[in-house]
Amino acid sequence: MSAEPLNAGPLVEVRDLVVDFPVGDGHVRAVDGVGFTLEAGQALGIVGESGSGKSTVAYGLLGLHRGTGARIGGSVRVAGVDAVTAEGDELRRLRGGLAAMVFQDPLSALDPYYAVGDQIAEVVRVHRDVSRKEARARAVEVLDRVGIADAARRSRSRPHEFSGGMRQRVLIAMALACEPRLLVADEPTTALDVTVQAQILDLLHELRAETGAGLVLVTHDLGVVAGSVDRVLVMKDGRAVEHGPVTEVLGTPREPYTRALLSAVPRVDAPEAPGATAVSAGGDVLLEATDLRREFATRGLARRTAPVTAVDGVSLTVRAGETLGIVGESGSGKTTLGRMLVRLLEPTGGRLHYRGRDIGALGEKELRPLRRELQMVFQDPVSSLNPRRTIGESVADPLRIAGETDERRIRTRVGDLLERVGLDADWYHRYPHEFSGGQRQRVGIARALAPEPRLIVCDEPVSALDVTTQAQVVELLGELQRDLGLALVFIAHDLAVVRQVSDRVAVMRAGRIVEQGDADTVYDSPQHAYTKGLLAAVPVLDPAEATARRHARLASATA
Repeated sequence: MSAEPLNAGPLVEVRDLVVDFPVGDGHVRAVDGVGFTLEAGQALGIVGESGSGKSTVAYGLLGLHRGTGARIGGSVRVAGVDAVTAEGDELRRLRGGLAAMVFQDPLSALDPYYAVGDQIAEVVRVHRDVSRKEARARAVEVLDRVGIADAARRSRSRPHEFSGGMRQRVLIAMALACEPRLLVADEPTTALDVTVQAQILDLLHELRAETGAGLVLVTHDLGVVAGSVDRVLVMKDGRAVEHGPVTEVLGTPREPYTRALLSAVPRVDAPEAPGATAVSAGGDVLLEATDLRREFATRGLARRTAPVTAVDGVSLTVRAGETLGIVGESGSGKTTLGRMLVRLLEPTGGRLHYRGRDIGALGEKELRPLRRELQMVFQDPVSSLNPRRTIGESVADPLRIAGETDERRIRTRVGDLLERVGLDADWYHRYPHEFSGGQRQRVGIARALAPEPRLIVCDEPVSALDVTTQAQVVELLGELQRDLGLALVFIAHDLAVVRQVSDRVAVMRAGRIVEQGDADTVYDSPQHAYTKGLLAAVPVLDPAEATARRHARLASATA
């Protein structure tokens, strides 16, 4: 596969781009005077916090703001086509033919009702005069190229039959289908575990080297761009605050904002980080799991099939005031284990003791008095908060469930909790959609704190947040733990974040704990090959080291 010859001049040329979005009776400026160029075969990373305008710039490269009511100013040219003014066939040729987008969330970008091969084939037929058979053959070809095993058979599968990483590969295959000159990847590795993230980034690098296509990689994670791009554009409040070679921007940043982003990136080699806590050697065992097991029944088209074992014989303890980190890839059983620890799921087997009492088999009536002591902060505050209820009411729910009936005391307590997590008490009557992702996660933490728990299980609480917001939430959890004496179980696929917050760490794979111990020992002297593999896949900020690690992974894969 190879890209078509390019016209003279840069592959991408953006000059003084301005994007204003309609809000109420006016407009809000999302991008303000951004400009850059990209040559064929080069990769540009666009980084910044949520709301910085980076995705808005990326969408502008394909003219995706057309028809949205947005006001576009400046010039955007991709392979000689003006994305601001192109119409009809020229615009259609730009989208998919000259440039293609890899979106952040493959579940929303792929149609759940159609086989992935049919969806890719449809893209081919839109841009090329080929038969259905030829389009299907092309779909299988690109699925095979992006590493989908048994591509001909899997092309007939629907999106829900793939893992998150495999769905992202499907989106990349779709983007490649018409051999575009430019790939635009918008947060393509957000919420993926570190090994899958490394695989996706390695794949994008291979494809760029093979096809000569340009790459624009949008991300909030500076570690992602270190080994993946040639140049970096740092954005803040719609403006470009720094732009240059990746080695210079990450190695000797000029701007305070860039330095602040770099300092917020958690690192596996930096155990002394904000938010980390120190467990007391004499802390009493609060929670103890022994040989904990959970199976899920499955059903085929015609009859029940063998159950799936999600957690298989896990034993661990959590002491008062400490943080136990649980890490592992997607599907390792982390979330299922976390839900069992607070008895949102009943164990299939094993024993679960809380403060010396076996709670593993207790019914709901017996559990009710303990519910206020065992709480959970969920991964996705958007789905865990009721969009039709104010955040104040959501935080108040645990108080009412616990029997509190005095509305004045409830309102006062909720206001105190909102302020405790860094929000304004006067925001009681606002709805979840009025808040940013980090603010919604703070609401989730306030709700968990409401019944004054002793233990909180945090399930991927920062996985989709930008690095500065992530650091703020982690620091908040550490502060709350120190002030309130909470025990935390911190579940995440991000090993750097887990080291930052944890006293002890348990590493899960296929439902089992393969290694556990104090955080320094597990990270500095891992014993299990799986733990070593996870640590080797963690992004690093040094471009030279990131490149060396990629070469080592590729050499290992081909050995």
